[in-house]
Amino acid sequence: MKQLQGKSHSSSASSLWWIAFGAALWGLDGVFIVSLLHHFSSTQIVFLEHTLLFLFAVPVLLVKRRELHRFNLGDWLAVLFIAWGGSALASIFFTLAFQYGNVNVVLILQKLQPLFAVLLAAWMLRERLRIRYWVLFAVAVIGAYLLTFGFQIPVSHAGTKNLLGGVLALTAAALWGGSTVMGKRLVDKASFTTVTALRFAVALPLLTVIVASQQPSVPVMMHAFDIGSVWFNLLYQTLVPSLISLLIYYRGLGHVRASQATLAELAFPATGLLVNWLFLHQTFTPGQWLGFIIVWLAIGQLTRMPASVTVAKPIGHSRSSVEFAGE
Repeated sequence: MKQLQGKSHSSSASSLWWIAFGAALWGLDGVFIVSLLHHFSSTQIVFLEHTLLFLFAVPVLLVKRRELHRFNLGDWLAVLFIAWGGSALASIFFTLAFQYGNVNVVLILQKLQPLFAVLLAAWMLRERLRIRYWVLFAVAVIGAYLLTFGFQIPVSHAGTKNLLGGVLALTAAALWGGSTVMGKRLVDKASFTTVTALRFAVALPLLTVIVASQQPSVPVMMHAFDIGSVWFNLLYQTLVPSLISLLIYYRGLGHVRASQATLAELAFPATGLLVNWLFLHQTFTPGQWLGFIIVWLAIGQLTRMPASVTVAKPIGHSRSSVEFAGE
């Protein structure tokens, strides 16, 4: 029995590092996004990425089409949530939140993403949350706050625009947090490559409609591709922070709880801080560097938490799945 628990803990720990590594790759896109924004809007960039990623998704879904037969209605709704909510709408809402609300408030509210994931995991996946996890959760959120603001206390002025910005930021955080839980549900039934392919393929139609509704100038967009650096930046953005990072992320998600995964995802802002410092020459306060250290220490401690294997039946699942509950 102890040997089984040891193997379960080892598998859980390595999977958490997979998730942290995949999330860390999301933070490598800052330099390339800045360059692409000179030629395309943020929505157009996401659309172009998904168009290229569709070339990956189609062959995968054809080869692994039998896995799709395992999905019930709830699973397909989870696919829509991840693709439309996590890939498309959350990014749009988060961008709009900066336009309507106070920047500091938006960033604070975005840090509530792990809380949404934890609550949804406790409800939908029946994950049991122990006191040691909540202590680690609090430490990680404090680290994420310090990453954003250092030792400063942001002050905002209330108003209608700030209220709208806050609602948009909370919606984006809920969609991203929910995507972690829905992804956990899907990787219990299908391979991580299939889940990744579904996310890209199902998001593309919605993104197409959104971009078309904005009436972009097609000649202007096509002219941008005459610049060699645009192709390089777009291909990098598509392959590394999008495709490879999500393949790595979903590779690890199948063996850990969603509540654990959402803390490992904090590797994303930590890596983003480091990249911005190295390549965009942004200066950071001692408080932000302290937050960087706290986040990575919290992730490391998370992988060391002992795990016991119990069986739980998530809401809407047709079969039982394995839950790793921290002692």
